[in-house]
Amino acid sequence: MKVKEHELSRLAYDLRKDVVNMIMAGNGGHIGGDMSVMETLVTLYFDQMHISAENMTDPNRDYFVLSKGHAVEAYYAVLAKKGFLDINEVIQQFSQFGSAYIGHPNNQLPGIEMNSGSLGHGLPVCVGMALAAKMDDRASRVYTVMGDGELAEGSIWEAAMASHQYKLDNLCAVVDRNHLQISGNTEDVMGHEDLHERFRSFGWHVIDVVNGNSVSELHVAFEEAKSTKGQPTVLIANTVKGKGSSVMEDKVSWHHHVPSKEEYEQIMKDFEERKEML
Repeated sequence: MKVKEHELSRLAYDLRKDVVNMIMAGNGGHIGGDMSVMETLVTLYFDQMHISAENMTDPNRDYFVLSKGHAVEAYYAVLAKKGFLDINEVIQQFSQFGSAYIGHPNNQLPGIEMNSGSLGHGLPVCVGMALAAKMDDRASRVYTVMGDGELAEGSIWEAAMASHQYKLDNLCAVVDRNHLQISGNTEDVMGHEDLHERFRSFGWHVIDVVNGNSVSELHVAFEEAKSTKGQPTVLIANTVKGKGSSVMEDKVSWHHHVPSKEEYEQIMKDFEERKEML
């Protein structure tokens, strides 16, 4: 895994560049959350999931829903690298009038299972997907990524109860725990207290990923999730909003922000330096 880990860690920084170029071209986007979730998406699509542009009609494929759909720019970048989309087309058309590359996942595009971004919907839909796979005796695993601010939605916890009730061990959720949402620190807006214990009390197997921007730690956690039987698994991935550049890191103002020319140049320089340090 060490060689692959190195390659995927470097890939995450290349895809961050695509995201920033997308946001610059479209003059908008949720850049902070794109950066915090990038390693999760890269690990899922290039290390974990049985999914490709060629097997999307195979019912035994794995399924993914980006519940925090406002991080769509990172999702588009990963899907393009995986062969579903053309990155040049995405960058040129992102957030343009009449474009399919809108600011939240659009299931009219290849590789996207459902429109998402209305927070609180991803996990409930994935419960249905995972339950259907169980009923049909399919090998599919179902994954979703949620934001930590999103966990204030009551539908999340209804879905969490149902997941335990039906012993959906083919379901794995990830919480992108960057501690920031549009209106401030999550603990000031709607505190989660002991998030590990909260999910555990709902009957989930809980894995704390200390560095949620580490491909190697995510790999180990996802492998543990695969081996967990009789209950769903959630990864609490402790990430950094705006990961990759000191211009953006851990700053709530970068939840939704378009870099200036000077910021753009510094961010791209930071990405390259971080990549070379790997």
